[in-house]
Amino acid sequence: MTTADAAAKRQIQDTKTPHLARLIAARHGKPVNRLLVVGCGSGLEAAILSRELHCRVTGIDIDGNFDAASAAAVSLEVGDATALRFSNGSFDFVYSYHALEHIPNFRKALNEMNRVLSDQGGYCVGTPNRARLVGYLGSEQATLSERLAWNVIDWRAMLRGRFRNELGAHAGFTSDELAAELRAAFGDVSDISLDYYRTVYARRKSLVQILHSSGLGKVLFPSVYFTGVKRTGAST
Repeated sequence: MTTADAAAKRQIQDTKTPHLARLIAARHGKPVNRLLVVGCGSGLEAAILSRELHCRVTGIDIDGNFDAASAAAVSLEVGDATALRFSNGSFDFVYSYHALEHIPNFRKALNEMNRVLSDQGGYCVGTPNRARLVGYLGSEQATLSERLAWNVIDWRAMLRGRFRNELGAHAGFTSDELAAELRAAFGDVSDISLDYYRTVYARRKSLVQILHSSGLGKVLFPSVYFTGVKRTGAST
């Protein structure tokens, strides 16, 4: 590895995407060749997924504010999740992490993801948990005061009965809500939220399991995560 390669690898790091990549590899059960990231943000996750899953990755985002090191590692482009420019069946895996809640016509975006996904292709979608009591604890780029301020905004929306994406809140979906939407779009859905938290917080695995078993995970897990495969006849 050259000095330049080593420097680029140091820039392309986060603490969570590698865990999701390992869960994808374990759950999907077959190699991923071409992966689409919908709502890729800076492109960091796309670059990490490419490295961890050894596949070609394309990332699209409405803003186009891409990280230079990530853009050098994968294909990143400005695009609309509700009108993907790719032909049917172009990808064998679609990934979308904390993006769906920002898309007003999210069902159209899901149908577009389904359209560009090959039959029996896989997907992984994660969003904030709308039933959460506290969020943003794992926001790596935010200060403690920023996280507190965001939670205060959420709590006010909850108290006013306005904690929904369509009302301007950064709410996300409950586990049941997201599962239903993904099942309608792709035909198959599997909740990996517990696996994700047990992996990310490996040193507190027993506590995570207790929270899940007691039902407290429904309100204490800040996000929900699902994988599945496209079934023939799913929505398009």
